[in-house]
Amino acid sequence: MIRKLLVANRGEIARRVFATCRALGIETVAVHSDADADAPFVAEADQAVRLPGNAPAETYLRIDLVLDAARRCGADAVHPGYGFLAENAEFATAVADAGLTWVGPPAKAIAAMGDKLAAKALLAEAGVPMLPTWTDPGQVTDFPVLVKASAGGGGRGMRVVRDAAGLTEAVAGARREAAAAFGDDTVFIERYVERGRHVEVQIFGDSLGTVVALGARDCSIQRRHQKIVEEAPGVLAGEVRERLHEAAVAAGRAVDYVGAGTVEFLLAPDGEIHFLEMNTRLQVEHPVTELTTGLDLVRLQLLVAEGGALPLAATPPATGHAIEVRLCAEDPAHGYRPATGTLHRFALPGVAAEFGPLATPGVRLDSGVVDGSAVSIHYDSMLAKVIAWAPTRAEAARALARALARAELHGVATNRDLLVRVLRSPEFAAVDVDTGFLDRHPEVFEPILPAAEVPLVALAAALASAAARRATAPVLAGLPSGWRNVPAFPQVIRFAGPDGEAIETRYRLDRSGGLAEWSVSSADSAGTATPEGGTGPATPAVALVEAYPERVVLDVDGVRRTYRVHRVGSQVFVDGPEGAMSLTELPRFPLPTAELAAGSLVAPLPGTVARVHVRVGQRVAAGDLLLTLEAMKLEHPVLAPTDGLVAELPVPAGGQVDTAAVLAVVTPDEESPS
Repeated sequence: MIRKLLVANRGEIARRVFATCRALGIETVAVHSDADADAPFVAEADQAVRLPGNAPAETYLRIDLVLDAARRCGADAVHPGYGFLAENAEFATAVADAGLTWVGPPAKAIAAMGDKLAAKALLAEAGVPMLPTWTDPGQVTDFPVLVKASAGGGGRGMRVVRDAAGLTEAVAGARREAAAAFGDDTVFIERYVERGRHVEVQIFGDSLGTVVALGARDCSIQRRHQKIVEEAPGVLAGEVRERLHEAAVAAGRAVDYVGAGTVEFLLAPDGEIHFLEMNTRLQVEHPVTELTTGLDLVRLQLLVAEGGALPLAATPPATGHAIEVRLCAEDPAHGYRPATGTLHRFALPGVAAEFGPLATPGVRLDSGVVDGSAVSIHYDSMLAKVIAWAPTRAEAARALARALARAELHGVATNRDLLVRVLRSPEFAAVDVDTGFLDRHPEVFEPILPAAEVPLVALAAALASAAARRATAPVLAGLPSGWRNVPAFPQVIRFAGPDGEAIETRYRLDRSGGLAEWSVSSADSAGTATPEGGTGPATPAVALVEAYPERVVLDVDGVRRTYRVHRVGSQVFVDGPEGAMSLTELPRFPLPTAELAAGSLVAPLPGTVARVHVRVGQRVAAGDLLLTLEAMKLEHPVLAPTDGLVAELPVPAGGQVDTAAVLAVVTPDEESPS
């Protein structure tokens, strides 16, 4: 029997495992980097051990440090979570050699499936259907293809290539990313199926030889080859589901599988299924299977790790429908790059359970963060998984979209609006989904806050800010906010919007505190003022009902709207009935700042300069790759904005930079010295 379990991971998955351990009476041990010292998962563990440093290579990927932590705390078992060492056969072997219980599949199975090329050959012999595959780029004649890393997963190293001209660079880029992410630069090339669906089967095995399929999930909606929406049961024809289950069980039996695993397939439009890979661990999207089967998959992992038999011998029937989204720290204003910062507020309404089952239809939250959590550059950008379970798919989608839309997510940009748009799209409702869904529907990248709502949000922010200032100056309590004897001078508050655009709000209150007049304007690219509200014929009739520092109620054309306002320093976060917006209040008398040299390229987020591809004095063309920035497990290319000469490269390869640090200066041709 497992008495004390060490979780060799962090964040949401560590908290998820701890939740089941608490229910079973198992003591828990966390390991943590310096960056995670104050993280929720550390506080929730019974004991915690520091791994000095921050980068995964010096902390969570150090087998010796993890095993030493287990020894020091007296742990008798290790759970790897997912990511980091979860699919590392060497780690599984080391845990067993140390006399500890390994909560995962045998090292032999991990090794067999960890090499995707070898896995494809092994499972093809077991009758699992495969896609055409090449290891030599020179042999590829059939396009499009997908370049993939042989080790690891999560979309790292993947590149879609549509013609021979782009294959060489795609393979080189995939090798670099795979080496950085997994320490192995082996890649292979696979036939790319247009409009294919990514479906997968959860399997479970025990040491007595039982392997069971627990149902199929659809994970087709992906960004950068990483899943962002998953659901169970996948909407599939009955005979397709049976073929998927049979192929998945065959894959598990071929490697004598024990524990939780996932066999992933590509479902072609013609109904044919093709093996993609097998993940020898608990999957990120396991909650949708838990909610539709009533099973606690972590409990089953612990049960079979102790040598117990699975309590089921066949696929259980699915009850209702579950949909999960991955809420990530990503900045929509900058191409959905990973974002960092402090989560000043993280609140979702109507959450019925965390890390566990739902007794009635509702929303479950599996989160690695809470109010005040820091999102750093060192780890994956996923903040939380939000899952809805309901009797029907439509009800689950509606409940999940509402919970996301009304969430208060302050301080770090997220992909929330994208997720809401997807869940509310007619195509998603019609199950018209495949791996190219986001490419075909650029409209889902638009913010959920309508443009017409921006002036009202800015007005609410201005009124709340004024109320906050009055609260610190009680001598003014007897006068209406903003009231003047001379009405020609309104109150003026300026903000910077999410994209950095300037938004100017003007308003004047009458003697009774009512809104006498208001207007909102923003500067366009030419620097001229463009009216957005207050005086034009399309402007709604707005009356002020009440204004407090954290709550403003406006009557808009006879309809009351409540705006929740949260202020942190100069940042103002507004959550309204139509969506959310973050603003930064600008000083009335700004201090002078240094100007960047023309042609400066700055870091979009903190990271490490992985490679510098040019030299000072080199002539480049617009779009040329200058350098590569690595942050949050992804590569971010920095491209020349124009034709010109490279004038400066202030950061060498290996150098770490903060947001807005100058990475390169390219002098445009028209400014280059003759």
